[in-house]
Parts: sequence; C-alpha cells; structure tokens
Amino acid sequence: MPDVMGRWPVSKGIVVLTNRIAEYRGKQALYQRQIPQVLDTLREYAVIQSTESSNRIEGIVVPTRRFTSIMRHASEPQTRSEAEIAGYRDVLRMIHEHHEHMRLTSNLILQLHRDLMKYAGKGGQWKMADNYIEEVAPDGERRIRFQTVPAWQTPGAVEELCRLFLLELQRGEWPDVLLIAAFVLDFLCIHPFADGNGRMARLLSLLLLYQSGYVVGRYISLARVIEDTKDQYYDTLYRSSQGWHEGEHDLTPWMEYFLTMLLEAYRRFEQRVGDTEAAKHRGWKKERIQNVVHGFVADFSISDVEKLCPGISRSMVTRVLNELSRQGVIECIQKGRHARWKRCGQGN
Repeated sequence: MPDVMGRWPVSKGIVVLTNRIAEYRGKQALYQRQIPQVLDTLREYAVIQSTESSNRIEGIVVPTRRFTSIMRHASEPQTRSEAEIAGYRDVLRMIHEHHEHMRLTSNLILQLHRDLMKYAGKGGQWKMADNYIEEVAPDGERRIRFQTVPAWQTPGAVEELCRLFLLELQRGEWPDVLLIAAFVLDFLCIHPFADGNGRMARLLSLLLLYQSGYVVGRYISLARVIEDTKDQYYDTLYRSSQGWHEGEHDLTPWMEYFLTMLLEAYRRFEQRVGDTEAAKHRGWKKERIQNVVHGFVADFSISDVEKLCPGISRSMVTRVLNELSRQGVIECIQKGRHARWKRCGQGN
C-alpha cells in the first residue's frame, strides 16, 4: 500500500489553524474546572446530536419520537435505521466513558464495528468483496469517485495504518491533531467494511482526539459540524484522495477542512458556555430576590427586600414581586407608597 501518512502539508494556514486550536484547548481546561454543571448538560446534548447527525449524513433517519425512545433505551430497535442508531449510540457512549483504555489496534476497530452493527446485522469483520466510493449526479447517474483498497489487502492495510499512526505519535514530530486527520483520510481510503465506514471514521476521530486531549467533542457534536459543512467534507475528501494509491495525494485540502471543523467546534463550545453563563448571570438577581422573599416569616416591604439585595434596583425588585404575586406565591396586603406584602398561607 502507499505511504499512509502521505505528503505532509506545511502551509501557513495549517500552522495558524493548529495554533488557534491549541489556544482553545487551553481555555477548555479552564471551563472544565469552573463550570462543571454547565458541561454536564452540554455532554448529554452532544451525545444526542452526534448520534443523530452522524447517521443522518449517511441517510439514516427515524421519526423523532422513535429516536428519543431509542436514545433513552426505552425500546428496542424495530427497523434497520433504528438498529443503526442504537449501535452508534452504544459505541459513542463507550468512547465517551472508556477512551483512555482503548488502545488503537486493528482488533479494536473490528470490535467497535461489531458493536456498531450489533443490532443491524453482521459486523466486526473486514469487507469480503471489493468496494468503492460513488456519487450520484443530479440526473441520477452513478459514478465511481474512488476505488478503495481491495478486500484481500484490507486486514494488512488497517494493521499497517494503526502501526504507523502510533509510531508517528510516539515520535512526536508532528502535532497529534495533524496525525489524526491523516489517519482518518487513510481509513476512509481503505474503506475496510462493507457498511458503516463513514460512521466508524467519525467515531475513531472522536476517540483519537480524546486520547490526545482534544475533548471538545464531549460537549459539542463534531458530527453536527460536519453535517453543517457536508459539501466541503465530501469535496475535500475527494480532492485529497486523488493519487492516494500511488502515494502522491495532497493532504492539504482535507487537513485544512479537518482543522477548521475542529476549530468551529471549539468556537461553538465557547459560545454555548458564554450563552449559558450570560443567562445565569442575568438570572441571579431574580433568584436572589426570590430567595429573600421565601426567607421572610412576616409581612415585608420593598425596602426590606432592597436591604437584603444590594446592587439590585427597585424596579427589578418590584417586577419580581409582581411576578410572584401573579404566580400566587405572595400577595399585597397594603398598596400605595408604603406597600407591604406577605407570603401566601401566612396570617395577617
């Protein structure tokens, strides 16, 4: 097989992207220490989005109600599409929870494929017949975009790919993220399975990124970013796969896409955390007023609330008291300039 690491691009754009990703990764470590409760919510949402998007990229779609039921393990899959989603769900959660113990080998890839396909049919074995990557033209005509590695060469090709990847990782001459991008391209060019290659590539991307400290995919769905940029995804795969069998392919288009996709995930992560924190910040005043009101054992005035809520305007206090009144939590017992309130259920 060709040199699976291809010709390394060293464009200025790739260097800039790699450095920016490194900056975001540093910020992520800070967020993980400061706002764990926000990250818990993002983590569960990312699992749902990743399962939905990664399957939808391959045309695998089920009704929302059934999708939700399967994700919650509330029902067994009843169709082929539901089976595909259930398998992806399980492998994704396995990677989320056990990635640090999953050393990359050809056997691990077989095991992950077995689990991916366990509800949908026979998995966990290399392709038995040659396959290829095709495209469908607008007029419905099908044509071959890429001829993959022959079936008889596939086991050795995957084993060699894993060996070279781990060797380059150990040498440390290139940033891990570039090695991961190259690995994914080579995996897709080998196309080792009869079904599930695209989904496996995305799962392996996540696994290897986790193991190298790029854990943004735990909180933001990388598959959703890919789905949002699907045209570029397929276009750069095609451009970088040309000449792959001869070892003359150009990694630059795919490398730039992969890094841009990862950078976009980090941007979404920072924005999502920022939005959550902003909402939290906007809500603290209301929460403070509510807590003060619930602490009163007798009737109270607006001034009483203000004394216990420094930094909060009278208009804000009045607005919250009116809202609590509409909700039946408190009632006004004296109106006007010297208005007084009491919690419902208390005596006069």
